[in-house]
Amino acid sequence: MHKASSLSELGFDSGGASSGFFRPVADGCPPATPTSSAAPHRRLTKVSVIGAGNVGMAIAQTILTQNLADEIALVDALPDKLRGEALDLQHAAAFLPRVRIVSGTDAAVTRNSDLVIVTAGARQIPGETRLNLLQRNVALYRKIVPPVAEHSPEALLLVVSNPVDVLTYVAWRLSGFPASRVIGSGTNLDSSRFRFLIAEHLDVNAQDVQVILAC
Repeated sequence: MHKASSLSELGFDSGGASSGFFRPVADGCPPATPTSSAAPHRRLTKVSVIGAGNVGMAIAQTILTQNLADEIALVDALPDKLRGEALDLQHAAAFLPRVRIVSGTDAAVTRNSDLVIVTAGARQIPGETRLNLLQRNVALYRKIVPPVAEHSPEALLLVVSNPVDVLTYVAWRLSGFPASRVIGSGTNLDSSRFRFLIAEHLDVNAQDVQVILAC
């Protein structure tokens, strides 16, 4: 078998060999890939949780692990507890999709939120009536809701504190938001408990028990 000894025997002339194998690069840089200056940017989502208790932190952890927000803001009146809870989330975030986590005792940290979830509220003392609990939580809401509404005037407000139905009405009146943007968790927890009891009685998975609301 004859072995080629030159490029000319392979079909290239001396002037075309370099042009056949190599592409000239202008100014020592590769040609730029055209890009559109009007490329759309994804809108960032911010969720604020007011109250760093058990319920508030369970909500914040779910938001973090489900990658539901680009920024999570935590607010609580106890700075030491708040710092510890925020650090726990920040450390966990190293293993999860990129999320910015901020915290503070002032409502200013919630600025420009898309969703504000209010879990803060006084705990019911043994023997205390719901009416007395309501009075204490209304006083607390007077301090929480107006500043939150001021810093995030376009936010959706979700109320979880008890008694939830009445406090949702209070939050609506204090915020000045349209009724469509102030929502209470309502009887969602009660429905979940009822589904579990039915599932346990029938020995099936609770997810297989469906709730149908009828008028």
